Amino acid sequence: MPLREYIGQVINLEVVRKADFGFFLSDGEEDVLLHQNDTEGEVIEGEHVDVFLYTDSQGRITATNIIPSITVGTYDWAKVSDVNRDLGVFIDIGVKKDMLLGREDLPVHRSVWPEEGDLLYITLRVNRNDRIYVKLATDPIIQEKMITATKKDFNKNIQGHIYRTAKVGSWIYTAEGFKGFIHESQRSVEPRLGQKVEGRIIDVKEDGTINVSLVPRKQEALDEDAEHIYSYLMSRNGAMPYTDKSMPEDIEERFNMSKGAFKRALGRLMKAEKIYQENGWTYSKENK
Repeated sequence: MPLREYIGQVINLEVVRKADFGFFLSDGEEDVLLHQNDTEGEVIEGEHVDVFLYTDSQGRITATNIIPSITVGTYDWAKVSDVNRDLGVFIDIGVKKDMLLGREDLPVHRSVWPEEGDLLYITLRVNRNDRIYVKLATDPIIQEKMITATKKDFNKNIQGHIYRTAKVGSWIYTAEGFKGFIHESQRSVEPRLGQKVEGRIIDVKEDGTINVSLVPRKQEALDEDAEHIYSYLMSRNGAMPYTDKSMPEDIEERFNMSKGAFKRALGRLMKAEKIYQENGWTYSKENK
């Protein structure tokens, strides 16, 4: 295959000759430059070396033997090195050239764009002009790589980075590897894409993903059971098929609490005028 097919990937090439400004490498048909500024360690003519191929500012294929953990199809965390409001954000993947995450792949509202130092979970993509761009990890990728949370993880403090953001909420990939959702009611401000946040697990869902709150524990004087129930309610757009008449086993399975504790927590939420019950369902007054 032509070398252009390996842009954004690692390939093993032979060091065919030395030049004043670096080394020329070859696959037997094409040559590519390994510039001395892109070289790490000793490079010996006649030997083979693993290199990462990318395009320089003039669109020419170039090589580096500094191998990044992020290549086309492989994902890892990388730090935002610069923000350009006209182009997007630049990401340091460990090679000489920073890679661009274009503005078309960033949130519409610039207030939640990443800032310098934020971390993004990314891979690389190559366009038709052989230019390398950053690609954000999607929900299916995070789902594939996530660690499954269990009921024992409920109420634990966690920290992680935002990998997707929207008006309805933010999605977090935690340090433990949990995939989580932060409903808009569980954050005081919308966090940036790539921002590190700290919160707590307020629900563990059947698929092992979690709901997270960034709200301080003592806000609105609700106890943990009430917060747990209210967070679950809001994750369902303010409606759930559980009331103080629900069966104890259903409450235990869903909320991991006794019916007595459940009823007390519902009472606190009603007293705080946050919920009401109707026809076997509980609703949030916020969505009424």
